[in-house]
Amino acid sequence: MLVHELGQVLEFDAIAQFDERSNKVHWHMCSECRQPESLPSDLDSDDTLAAWVYRHQETAVLATLHGETRFPASTDIMRQAGLQSVCAFPLTTAHRKLGSLVIASVHSNAYSPQEVRFCSLVANQIALAMDDAINFQASQRAQERLELLLDLTNRVVSNLDLRDVLREISANIRRVMQCDGVGIDLPGEDKKLRLYALDLPDKPGIIEEGYEPPAHKEASALRVFTSGEPLILSKEEIEREPSMPDLGIHSLAHVPLKGREGIVGVLSLGSYRQQAFCQEDLTFLGQIARQVATAIENARAYGEVSDLKNKLTQEKLYLEDEIRSELKFEEIVGKSEALRRVLEQVETVAPTDSTVLIYGETGTGKELIARAVHNLSGRQSNGFVKLNCAAIPTGLLESELFGHERGAFTGAISQRIGRFELANRGTMFLDEIGEVPLELQPKLLRVLQEREFERLGSTRTLHTDARLIAATNRDLEALVSEQKFRSDLYYRLNVFPVRVPALRERPEDIPLLVRHFVQQFSRRISKVIDTIPSQTMTTLVKYPWPGNIRELQNVIERAVILTKGLVLNVPSEDLRLPPGASLPSAPGAGSYVATSNGNGQNMRATLDDAERKQIVSALEQANWTVAGPNGAAARLGMKRSTLQSRMQKLGIRVSRTGV
Repeated sequence: MLVHELGQVLEFDAIAQFDERSNKVHWHMCSECRQPESLPSDLDSDDTLAAWVYRHQETAVLATLHGETRFPASTDIMRQAGLQSVCAFPLTTAHRKLGSLVIASVHSNAYSPQEVRFCSLVANQIALAMDDAINFQASQRAQERLELLLDLTNRVVSNLDLRDVLREISANIRRVMQCDGVGIDLPGEDKKLRLYALDLPDKPGIIEEGYEPPAHKEASALRVFTSGEPLILSKEEIEREPSMPDLGIHSLAHVPLKGREGIVGVLSLGSYRQQAFCQEDLTFLGQIARQVATAIENARAYGEVSDLKNKLTQEKLYLEDEIRSELKFEEIVGKSEALRRVLEQVETVAPTDSTVLIYGETGTGKELIARAVHNLSGRQSNGFVKLNCAAIPTGLLESELFGHERGAFTGAISQRIGRFELANRGTMFLDEIGEVPLELQPKLLRVLQEREFERLGSTRTLHTDARLIAATNRDLEALVSEQKFRSDLYYRLNVFPVRVPALRERPEDIPLLVRHFVQQFSRRISKVIDTIPSQTMTTLVKYPWPGNIRELQNVIERAVILTKGLVLNVPSEDLRLPPGASLPSAPGAGSYVATSNGNGQNMRATLDDAERKQIVSALEQANWTVAGPNGAAARLGMKRSTLQSRMQKLGIRVSRTGV
């Protein structure tokens, strides 16, 4: 525009304008000039005419370049272009020095004194126009920066999703600062800086969120994060950056994000232009950095509060479930020698943080023993979190144990806190530990050994200080030999094994348990039962209780419901063994089924014979098929493995033609 307008009132063949802000000369050669080999634009000394006029604020007129020895950097270029005479004028207003204007002609003595004075007046008008433009740009930039600060303030208080707010902030900073890329580095849990938010629209994919700047002590971002001082890097300094991706950035500015509790990250701006940032920009960027740091701290505080709220909600729901599923008695009932030995073991191991593995048949009260360990430990004031591994589908067990992030799998519509996270500083009780699938066992072993895990769908490592108590009614050693259970996990669990005796091994406790359950269920349904016949008690003591305390509890509950009057009545059909179930002897309990001669060996033979007949009958009905929905095991109401074990013990062999 300047070339066109000035060309209408003044003849020239070349024009150059020196810009003080960028320290560059912008050349324009007309068609009459020869194009020189190069047009250097940087001004570093008075060797150039434009720089001399700017620094001395004097008009310079060179009627001819012949024999001219001053300003060699300029005269060489002009001679190459065929120029013969030159005039140069300072561009200055009452407020500032803006640069200089150079006009040249291919003719010698091309500019008379009148034309020089006229050009001087034109230069003054050009300076005023440039000053107005600069003031307008400065005003517009100040307005945009003020709007940016106000916008940041609004986002800080209204948007608490950290990644979203930082992405929007980066885009707005890039627009207002007229740069080409903005990134925000935040430290992770390992204290290493990582690119958390990025706005670099021109070169997507070259560098992405999650990029980790080199941990080298010379890395500029790390230096700013450590020192807390802003930094501007030139093209040469950027090229010396260790492991810096080639983004074509020629100017780079780092500003520390200083929050209330220290430096929380680094704000970085990049430009394809050289010397794109100045000290004035750093002052403004410092204001932005304070707002961004506040946004980060607010979002983190909100996240911590939200996590605590979610955890409290989860704990509330979990405790409500615990209350609903609580055992029907509150303390261990019994005084037998077998039970006393178990309680001595509990008192020994409870004060430690050692892992406890509780063995025992189903229904023996393994969970109650685990609660006793927790209540006698230093963790009693914290949570006792339990999980039955056999009751959770295999695909959901990992989520139950370790939690998951939103979107980790189909149906994961929100974040979920796992049981190990809930049990932090408390006790984690895993019942039926033998049912944990092989593919999940290494992660469980890691929790035991390293005290750390990740939620499903997350790469963030969480730590837990939960004490583990496990229980099982299976033979873990046999599972290890069958390669269905990891040996290293077994040894890690089997630090302090506790075997809970079956009810038939502690018959002297049965009367105490019967009275306890009768009183409990009577109060619950508002009945009064004050007598238990001795014959009924003897029958209950002699019964082998294959379901242990759980079975006794259910039998007494049913008896209390059915009893009419003050005397407990236990229906005889409630004490029948299911088909195929064995009757192991209980020390001191006597025999449940009496024989004519009282010989226990004859009773065992009679029972084995009856059991054999039942199994053979079921096999015949199932067409000699053991497993499957219509197999003999299903007809007898037992597991396939249990039936095969009983068949082997009774000597039953199956062939295509029968037994």
